Amino acid sequence: MSLLLDSCWRALAYCLHPRVVLLSLLPVLLMAAGVFALGYYLWYPAQAELGAWLESWALLAPLHAWLEHSGLSQLGSVFLPLLLLVLITPLLVLLALLLVGLFMTPAMVKLVAQRRFAHLEPKRGAGLLDSLAWSLGSTLLALLMLLASLPLWLLPPLALLLPPLVWGWLSYRVFAFDALADHADRAERVQLLAQHRSSLWLMGLICGLLGAAPSLLWASGAMFIAMAPLLVPLAVWVYALVFAFSSLWFAHYLLAALARLRAQSTVTSPVIE
Repeated sequence: MSLLLDSCWRALAYCLHPRVVLLSLLPVLLMAAGVFALGYYLWYPAQAELGAWLESWALLAPLHAWLEHSGLSQLGSVFLPLLLLVLITPLLVLLALLLVGLFMTPAMVKLVAQRRFAHLEPKRGAGLLDSLAWSLGSTLLALLMLLASLPLWLLPPLALLLPPLVWGWLSYRVFAFDALADHADRAERVQLLAQHRSSLWLMGLICGLLGAAPSLLWASGAMFIAMAPLLVPLAVWVYALVFAFSSLWFAHYLLAALARLRAQSTVTSPVIE
């Protein structure tokens, strides 16, 4: 637990480093360009398709009838954009995670290694292609879990619990692998992930909850629709900072654990005369 808390406050302190702040803006610029491009071409067609799908769903027919009878049918013009935003939020988060993993996480691990673990020998147990394949595979599994759990999102408690659990699992998989890619060999990586699995799961869950928190702002009301050009980049930047903190937390934790593992191996290894 001491290692968990120590790495946490160190990661928070590193988030104020100018290099971290500047790097957190890179995913924002890339995602903002992509989001606005897709929104310009697909926003209204996507709303039309979603509205047609909801109207064809028999289970929602009583709700449509009640809204028409109550004179509240105009709520659909507000509900559809909000529902579409809720549906695309997981995709934005996953894209941000991939961008952070590709551009920021190696830089965060390098920063931590240079400032705290310059004595730690890099054994390069995984290369760029290995890290990319691991991240893409984990992201695909997370997408499948999200799609499989979509019907459960209709239940309010599960809608709040399931996304953070998926983000936590994905954060644990991606950031733990990348934190050890350069410095640990395969055997050390497997051993550390097995020994610290419970702590890493907890870290991933906390990071998942932090990553889901900005989504609450997106569902704050219809005003968001008018302010979307300002709030979408802001929300993405918050996500990027959360992911930067996550990568820093995993880097501090696992590099310290790796240093302890090698120190213990040196002490317990027999001396050959």
